[in-house]
Amino acid sequence: MELWDLYDINLNPLHKTWERKKGKNHDIPDGEYHIVCDLLIRHADGDFLLTRRDLNKDIAPGMWEASAGGSALMGETAEEAAYREMFEETGLKAERLEFVDNAVSEFSHSIFFSYVAYVSCDKDSVKLQEGETIDYKWVNLQEFFKFLEADDALKGHNERYKKYIDTLR
Repeated sequence: MELWDLYDINLNPLHKTWERKKGKNHDIPDGEYHIVCDLLIRHADGDFLLTRRDLNKDIAPGMWEASAGGSALMGETAEEAAYREMFEETGLKAERLEFVDNAVSEFSHSIFFSYVAYVSCDKDSVKLQEGETIDYKWVNLQEFFKFLEADDALKGHNERYKKYIDTLR
């Protein structure tokens, strides 16, 4: 069972929680939001980590994405959730996080905190999380740009990372 703290649009705590239920997260009441973190993982050599979502995920099963992440658990900050989610989904520990931007999704009642996570690990040390990811690959900058437009790519993060991606072009 996952419990999420709920906030207003200005990130003021509402002192309420929401229990995650598959397919029911859009039922969070209007005007209430939970924190979601997502991370682009960038290796010291400049490559980006892409992961393929598990085929049984309720959102975008089997799609490739350039992010790790998920919802902050009750009592967690966005940054704490980012470090935890990255380790859970990839087995990697970020050496540092660079905050990129916030974005609100009225559809999912989420406030996204987007980060770039920097690592200098052995690239073969990625550990996939059962039920979350089923494959991974590292791509260079040109491959990353191609990925952003690919048919099998989850594109939800493209807008959240637009400022950062624009600095890479």
